[in-house]
Amino acid sequence: MSSALSPDVVFPSGTVVAEYVWLDGRMGLRSKPRTLEKKWKSFDELRKNPSRFLPRWNYDGSSTEQAPGTDSEVVIYPQAVFKCPFRGGDNILVMCDMYTPGGEPIPTNHRYQCQKVMEKAKDLVPWFGIEQEYFIVRPKDRKPVGFPEDGSSPAPQFAYYCGVGASNAHGRLICDEHYKACLYAGIQISGTNGEVAPGQWEFQVGPCVGIDSGDQLWMARYILSRVAEYYGYDIELSPKPVVGDWNGSGAHTNFSTLPMRKPGGIEDIYKAIERLSLKHKEHIAMYGQGNEKRLTGKHETASIDSFSWGKASRAASVRVGNATIDDGCGYFEDRRPAANMDPYLVTMMLVSTCCEIPIEKMPTP
Repeated sequence: MSSALSPDVVFPSGTVVAEYVWLDGRMGLRSKPRTLEKKWKSFDELRKNPSRFLPRWNYDGSSTEQAPGTDSEVVIYPQAVFKCPFRGGDNILVMCDMYTPGGEPIPTNHRYQCQKVMEKAKDLVPWFGIEQEYFIVRPKDRKPVGFPEDGSSPAPQFAYYCGVGASNAHGRLICDEHYKACLYAGIQISGTNGEVAPGQWEFQVGPCVGIDSGDQLWMARYILSRVAEYYGYDIELSPKPVVGDWNGSGAHTNFSTLPMRKPGGIEDIYKAIERLSLKHKEHIAMYGQGNEKRLTGKHETASIDSFSWGKASRAASVRVGNATIDDGCGYFEDRRPAANMDPYLVTMMLVSTCCEIPIEKMPTP
């Protein structure tokens, strides 16, 4: 798909297009651009202090299920900045959170409470690595690419995971362009792979510290949806989009604190797992919608009804890798979060429970 514009058309010097990105009332992504005068000397200067250079903005919250029509203005605060892989140059993507005109966080602003917890845990230096699974689907029938359009079934799961070839790797172009775009944007994307079903892929973001994990995963999702949009496809994050003998989609979250990463930190990991076992239901409530369709005890999942952990087990709620146990320190993987989870909620819950840091006001998922 080529552009309607002449290749000679460029952005005026000193002008920046900033694409403001935020979350709507259903945890979907929204965005709109604005023209700004570039007042920062370098991208690094802007990245370290976006609120100094970028103005707050607003949108019609009655159109996003976040405000009534009689008082519809929602204000967005710039929080994290990334280079824009779509416009290039000095243009930027801006991750925002949402407030009332009076400065109160709106109910769907989960970032606000997450940031409060992360600030209290800053000396523990919490690291997160999130494995985001997703399906590339056709808009007309919501079926993944690789599933025949006549309604018949593709070959069973086997050859698709990290597969090669046109019969096995459906949608690689979108996956690869997303990878490149994230690296350009400054997202700490650490890898990708084909997953076990046709049209199912995964990318990993991290390790990120504290609130950066949520900001970066949401922006990586935004970039993924934009890349897929260009090629005429949608991204599906629901935890079990294909009924039958097919894996669902999760967002396995790897977590550690500084004490866990130090020699002997395995004891801190075991303590954290014990605390998680006591709050299984509270975590499940924050780990994504429709997760009961995925966490069945089959297809590399544990049952949603009970907590378990195991060494290198992909059938457990929490997995501790062989290297972590052998080294006596490292990290663990919470395998319960669904692909459609809000990373602000998941990372907040992990830090709150494992590090015993109270949440001032529990958000509604």
